[in-house]
Amino acid sequence: MKKAEMEEHKERYHAVMAEARSALAEGLYRKAIELALSSWGYIDGMMQYERRYEDRQFNSIEGIDIVLEYAPLLLDIHSLDTMESLIKSQRRVEKNTSQDLTDKLTKTRVLLWDAHRMWDCLEQHVDVRQGELPRILGGSASRWRSLAEAWERMGLVSRTPEGGTYRLSILTRMDEEILAKCPACGVVVKATKSKLLVEQACPKCHVRVPFVMLTRKRAVVEEG
Repeated sequence: MKKAEMEEHKERYHAVMAEARSALAEGLYRKAIELALSSWGYIDGMMQYERRYEDRQFNSIEGIDIVLEYAPLLLDIHSLDTMESLIKSQRRVEKNTSQDLTDKLTKTRVLLWDAHRMWDCLEQHVDVRQGELPRILGGSASRWRSLAEAWERMGLVSRTPEGGTYRLSILTRMDEEILAKCPACGVVVKATKSKLLVEQACPKCHVRVPFVMLTRKRAVVEEG
């Protein structure tokens, strides 16, 4: 890869990641994951350029970290499968970071299934005391606390102080219908949140895409 091509990949990578950070700031976590995955086409060239011409060493890659952090919280196994394929196809990326990406992905998959079990528990019990989760689900209290705190930051779960612990309740039901936007053609559709957790065929352009869930404020704008 020539210097000009590596530099172009660097610029495109950072542009995509700027969009991903903006999506996170707006609470559009699935969109941020989608953008982070799309950055993989530029990661190798970006790393080659910055290592060779900017003497940079990589402890981690933001385009990878976003997927590993947020995919399990959204129960998004498809994005983790895509990430695994990308890691296998671009071994040089893992080689040139200080992280063991394969090991980290394995641990992230375990976290996803723990998140799935905890979410299912919250849906079945409507609300539950955080301190009771180790008894109900097994595992460590710190694991469930970490998930609860992450979901609270994302606006998915409320944590109400109660008797030295917290009472947890889901703020967004998976059977609730919301508006979502096709990233390919821009059409806005209505569907349940559970349905939007996986790729769907767009009714307008017929491309299978991960629809972008819209916040209430943005949904008003998108509907015009």
